[in-house]
Amino acid sequence: MEIEYATEKLALQCNNKKAALKLFGGDEALAIKLLSRINALENADTIKDIIVQRPFRFHALADKNKRNLKGYFAIDVKTKTSPWRIILQPLSDNKKPFNPCKIDEIAHKVRIIEIKEVSKHYE
Repeated sequence: MEIEYATEKLALQCNNKKAALKLFGGDEALAIKLLSRINALENADTIKDIIVQRPFRFHALADKNKRNLKGYFAIDVKTKTSPWRIILQPLSDNKKPFNPCKIDEIAHKVRIIEIKEVSKHYE
């Protein structure tokens, strides 16, 4: 799968162990897990390959704190109990968001995603 990143800083954090360590305050286990998740996303053929893997805990996001998150999804960086999530959006072949984004109908053909952020989304 092809991965687009919302910012260059985010791309560095997701692909460089030193930058990932800085993001996670030196937590090496989280940094390694993030790099592993990015590797899995890159090696997936479609987003459906990620959705079916329970450890990723792929789930839709709801609007929260006046943030419009319709069409965005999250996967756990490490585990459900860890607050860190990778926030992503499926994109069409022309790199545009699906509107509406009915993931059950499009999962088998989504080959491009944009990672919007890696954060403690629920805090």
